[in-house]
Amino acid sequence: MILRLRSVFENPGKRQEFDYAIPSGSLDYLTDKTFCSPINVSGDVSNRADVVLLKVRCTFSMQHECDRCLTKFEREYDKAFEHTLVLKSYTDDDELVVCEHSELELDELVIGDILLSLPTKILCREDCKGLCLTCGKNLNEGDCGCEN
Repeated sequence: MILRLRSVFENPGKRQEFDYAIPSGSLDYLTDKTFCSPINVSGDVSNRADVVLLKVRCTFSMQHECDRCLTKFEREYDKAFEHTLVLKSYTDDDELVVCEHSELELDELVIGDILLSLPTKILCREDCKGLCLTCGKNLNEGDCGCEN
């Protein structure tokens, strides 16, 4: 979704809301992650004293494979992000999002934020016991009988 923000940038006190969904099928080419539901995106862009702030909240579910036991599972997420928007940047500050021509491609920003917020190690549950190093049995399903 492209947000047209000219009126927000030009008018202090102006606020623009948005609420839409990114279909899960349209995300396959962007990432190797499997989204099980659309990404529901809502939030607003506001200009307060010539500082334009983007607030985004997104809810979705993803399918994962546990890094310890290799079980596939689905997890729901509710994430919130904030960004400061500018028309031009005179520094290499990664915290600022440049909106060329007063427009912002929101889908790319949201998906990037989501992927960067995911943990590097994903477990099916916090106390996952993993696989037996000898026989490969999932130890969450019970003891395998191998000698440790």
